[in-house]
Amino acid sequence: AQQPGTPLSDQEYHQFFKFLRNTIQASTACHLRELYGCKNSLVQRLDEYENHGVIPPGPICSELPGNPFFHNFCTFSLYRCVMKKYFLKV
Repeated sequence: AQQPGTPLSDQEYHQFFKFLRNTIQASTACHLRELYGCKNSLVQRLDEYENHGVIPPGPICSELPGNPFFHNFCTFSLYRCVMKKYFLKV
């Protein structure tokens, strides 16, 4: 364990910035979704990319307590954006 206040190791910096880049990218995708909606072609391409080329039809099931399903992938994605749970899977 590192001493509090000491800099991260090279490996720790790699992990830190890898997470930060992913979070910034996810946040940017959410911002596009909020601005343009789910019918926008760019947002749909991002959804397809996230799901190996196909946007899943609804309902979307998740393991979230209190939120067992969403009517469609767009609703699920909006939930992730609002809750900032960018990497939550179904």
